[in-house]
Amino acid sequence: MKGKTAISAALDAAGAKAQYDGHVKRILGSRQVLARILKGAAEEFREYSPEEIAGWIEPDIRIEGTALRPGGIGKEKLLIIGDNTESRIPGEGTITYDIRFRVYVPGQGRRETVKLLMNVEAQKKFYLKYRIVTRGIFYGARMLSEQLDREFTDSEYGKLKKVYSIWICMNAPLHIGNALTEYWIGKRDIIGTMPEKKKNYDKLSVIIICLNEKSKEKGGELHGFLNTLLSPGMSAARKKEVLLRDYGVEMEQEIGEELKQMCNLSEAIEENAMRKGVRKGVRKGVRKGVRKGVRKGISLTKNIMRLAGEGKTEEEISALCGVSAKMVHEIMKA
Repeated sequence: MKGKTAISAALDAAGAKAQYDGHVKRILGSRQVLARILKGAAEEFREYSPEEIAGWIEPDIRIEGTALRPGGIGKEKLLIIGDNTESRIPGEGTITYDIRFRVYVPGQGRRETVKLLMNVEAQKKFYLKYRIVTRGIFYGARMLSEQLDREFTDSEYGKLKKVYSIWICMNAPLHIGNALTEYWIGKRDIIGTMPEKKKNYDKLSVIIICLNEKSKEKGGELHGFLNTLLSPGMSAARKKEVLLRDYGVEMEQEIGEELKQMCNLSEAIEENAMRKGVRKGVRKGVRKGVRKGVRKGISLTKNIMRLAGEGKTEEEISALCGVSAKMVHEIMKA
């Protein structure tokens, strides 16, 4: 049995409003989309496939102001939930990010992994009262300073993680068209040579991706992908056709086994709830008790199905729903 992936559902929901605030965050919040953005924009990921990259994105990624719908069975097809999108530091004000998440990439010789902190922002207009690059630097700097007492303590500055602030600017002016620019911390020896490894100062990159469907300069593969994904004039059905054919974005997933597990869980809980309802009904009316027991069982079933779809562990489901871990385990493996 087939079902929609998270990105397929998001495109259907957005329709012609793909560039609107809530919709664009939801669309960009798909692992399949983020993986392709990272591959095209961040140097650490260029040699890897989108499928590999999707697997390295941590599961708890946050989309500001957007209610998430659990995606599919495979983690790479899920939407993301995660890092707090609001940053409050006394004396420094409050800023709100669109999407924040953490991702890993193999280090030298793949013997170690490198953790990167990511921020993705969507802009419908290019010209604002501020320069996008300046705002991007501020966001990146805040992500660096926030790491104190989170990623490192005291003077352990060697544990500072690199941050990326990626800005996707839709409807860029024609004289810019489809463009991709990176601003980063670099090194320039003025007198003599300072023998410093790049990883010790390469801690902040701001990437601006400009999109314009009408531009004669089509840009790279990432521009074609994003222009299709966020086009206000292309139907959802057409987008899905192009994204699947040209970019390998999966629009369907097998859900047969997932449905089987959910049905087993539903039947077991409803049967148990009905037994309790019948017993209670002996005292207060069999019919009323059965109805109440069944309603309670169905409600509990839906909650467990939702939590399982969000990737919660058996122990977490047990604690949240009051169902024994043993029961959850037996049903989930059925």
